[in-house]
Amino acid sequence: MAAEHAPASRYAIITDSVVGPLYGPAVVERLGGKARCSLFQFAAGEQHKSRGTWQELTDRLLAAGFGRDAAVMALGGGVVGDLAGFVAATYLRGVPYIQVPTSSLAMIDSSVGGKTGVDTTHGKNLVGAFHQPRLVIADITTLNTLPRRHLSAGLAEAVKHGAIADADYLRQLVSQSKLILNLDPASLIRVVQRSVEIKAQVVAEDELEAGRRAVLNFGHTVAHGLEAISLYELLHGEAVAMGMLAEAAIGTGLGVTDDAVPTALREALVQLDLPVARPPEWRLDDLLQHMEYDKKKRDGSVRFALPARLGAMARDPTEAWTHVVPTSVIRDAWSRSV
Repeated sequence: MAAEHAPASRYAIITDSVVGPLYGPAVVERLGGKARCSLFQFAAGEQHKSRGTWQELTDRLLAAGFGRDAAVMALGGGVVGDLAGFVAATYLRGVPYIQVPTSSLAMIDSSVGGKTGVDTTHGKNLVGAFHQPRLVIADITTLNTLPRRHLSAGLAEAVKHGAIADADYLRQLVSQSKLILNLDPASLIRVVQRSVEIKAQVVAEDELEAGRRAVLNFGHTVAHGLEAISLYELLHGEAVAMGMLAEAAIGTGLGVTDDAVPTALREALVQLDLPVARPPEWRLDDLLQHMEYDKKKRDGSVRFALPARLGAMARDPTEAWTHVVPTSVIRDAWSRSV
């Protein structure tokens, strides 16, 4: 399958220190019969999704003699996918790559859509590129080795997909939450399939995020700030869970979001073992400072993607998919979304 969609004379399999020992040797063995391949491993953790790790990996590929006839394979979760994708996007001005997600977050969301990048001291994913994978291979059996906390964290993106595009899907996540958390194969396949369908349809309409693709950022403007405040001890999906509740409160405060949305979101997040309350010591002023660097900033203003109701997103008076929100509304929502 890899040789068909991303033919190459050599494959650089990029993974981290957690996933590499679990699945790296098996992938090398499978690919070894088709082409030469090498495993490149880096230390696991969001703090290593950096320009320094990107430089180290690209230097190692150059030293190993990988040319333009090579391809990259991202083997791991969201951090691996973002970083390996950015290596592929920039190595020798771009080589093909394949996503092999091994976490719920990566399968449901980050492996699809072509966003790649690294974090900086100013915030998450502020340096990156759009670079579509030639192929995404998701094997749900890899979720059997995923810690329960990480499984739940990835499901926050499924909740987001239901909130922005399919209210019935959101209700199914609630009704099937026990099966999903108990790794029922049929339930997991349905979740991955429906989430990928929703995201792929949105991305196909707006690959470079010039319009509707911005709805996929629901919850993320606040989430990226929360991750920074927590010094990245908060998992991305956990931050997205809290971010969706905060942004739904912003939407109700702005008068564009139905009052039923925060309640429905909270129920879904609780059922999927996701956090709905932030630590009281986190300060709004710190969050606002981090949001100043957000990628969704336009004309000096931070913009938010806000739901109108479950399964549908709101547009502003200019028909844009994001909204400028006064700081007073953010402050009020922050106090109401605990």
